[in-house]
Amino acid sequence: MVTIARRSTVIAPVAEHRGPRVTEVVGLLPYASNATLLGRDRDGQPVVYKPDRGQQPLWDFDADSLSARETLTYEVSAAMGIGVVPETWLADGPFGPGSAQRWVDEDIDADPRPLLRGPDERLWPIAVLDLVCNNADRKLGHVLTDKDGRLWAIDHGLTFHPLPKLRTVLWGFSGERLPPEMVQALQRLCTGLDDWLGARVADLLGSGEEVCLRRRVDELLAIPIHPTPPTDRPPVPWPAW
Repeated sequence: MVTIARRSTVIAPVAEHRGPRVTEVVGLLPYASNATLLGRDRDGQPVVYKPDRGQQPLWDFDADSLSARETLTYEVSAAMGIGVVPETWLADGPFGPGSAQRWVDEDIDADPRPLLRGPDERLWPIAVLDLVCNNADRKLGHVLTDKDGRLWAIDHGLTFHPLPKLRTVLWGFSGERLPPEMVQALQRLCTGLDDWLGARVADLLGSGEEVCLRRRVDELLAIPIHPTPPTDRPPVPWPAW
C-alpha cells in the first residue's frame, strides 16, 4: 500500500504570487552545481534559497526558468495530494529573485541505496511525479529521508521540458502498473489543471509546456503503467548520486 500524505496546502493560482521573502543568507550549501544557499525567511525559518543569478547556463533549459520549474513541481505534487516536495515558492532575497524551499531536517545517517532494492513502494509517488513533470535529473541524492523516516524529493529545476527528458534512478518500477492511489492522484491533478494549475504552467513556462504536461497525464491515465527506459538517450542522470 502506497501512503499518500494529505496535508492542507493553499496555493494562489497566479503567476505573480511570491511567497515569504528570504531575509537572510546564512551560508552556501556545498556540492551543488548552481548557487544553493541556506537562508531564513521573515519568521526566522530555514529555507533553501536558489537565486536566479546563480544558475549556470544550460543548452536545453533556460536557466532563468529554473526557479519556476522548482515551484511548479511543488505545486503539481500538492495538486496530486502526494506531499513529497517540500513547500517551494518564487521568492525575493538578498541576491534577487529565485526560489525558496522549506528546509528538510534530513537524517544524514539514512542510506537511500536500499530504497532501490525492490524498489521500495514508498518511492511510487516520487516516480509518478517524475513521469508527470518529465524530470531530467532524478538522482538518488535528490531523495531525502527526514528524522521521522519520511521521504522527500528535492531539486526539480530540470522539469517540464516539452521533449521527452526523463532521466531517473527509479527505473525499477518499469513495466509495473501504477497503484490505485497513484491513479487517483493523477485524477486529482487533472482537476487542478482544469481549475487553475494549467493556466499557471502556461503563464510561467509557456503553452507548450502546459500542453505536454496535460498529454503526459492523459497518457498515464489511459495506460497506467510505468514506462521502460529509453534506448535513444541516457536514461539515468550523471552522476547518479
